[in-house]
Amino acid sequence: MPKLWNETIDAHRSAVRKAVLQATAALVAEHGLTSVTMSRIAKDSGIGRATLYKYFPDVETILLAWHEQQISHHLDHLAEVRDRAEGAGPRLEAVLRAFALISRASRQHHDGDVAAFLHRDRQVNQAQQRLHSMVEDLLADAAQSGDVRDDIAPGELASYCLHALTAAGDLPSEAAVHRLVALTLTGVRPGSAGASDSPRRADVSVHAPHHRAHHGGHSARP
Repeated sequence: MPKLWNETIDAHRSAVRKAVLQATAALVAEHGLTSVTMSRIAKDSGIGRATLYKYFPDVETILLAWHEQQISHHLDHLAEVRDRAEGAGPRLEAVLRAFALISRASRQHHDGDVAAFLHRDRQVNQAQQRLHSMVEDLLADAAQSGDVRDDIAPGELASYCLHALTAAGDLPSEAAVHRLVALTLTGVRPGSAGASDSPRRADVSVHAPHHRAHHGGHSARP
């Protein structure tokens, strides 16, 4: 089969998939998860039902595919934010701020039923682990540069930061999100409460945080 033909088919499949995911996300946001049907998705995405079923067997599969896409986009965005900042301290602050804003935006776009459903997605745990590792590495670098306290292992501090910033999903404004980020950063900086009383621990068991799912992002949030 000619290469151009293959590329044309791949482009068509990608376009159909994108249209389906976008239509489903819009329908769920407007009507809720339980009100969305395959017929409505086919209609709003501009394809036939038979074609839709060739790509996805049911609404739940479509929603999970959309969620995985959002998770990937969120993690890529956080990596871009990290790479644009200069210096260990500014990189950490930029990523935590971006994560908090994603958490707020994702919570606003998901009702309780959708959030509960998406939280069961296996991609959520994988995303949490990747996110935790990213923040842990940033904290370790910031500790070496003197921007972060070094009496507590970076893994523990990463769990603290991520747990604290998931509260951004319940905040009423972006200004409140920025205040939460500032408060969270205060807790990890040198000289914060308890820093002089806690012995330095070099080997601590680290667990990925368990926080609510996103969408962008969902969230899963990432």
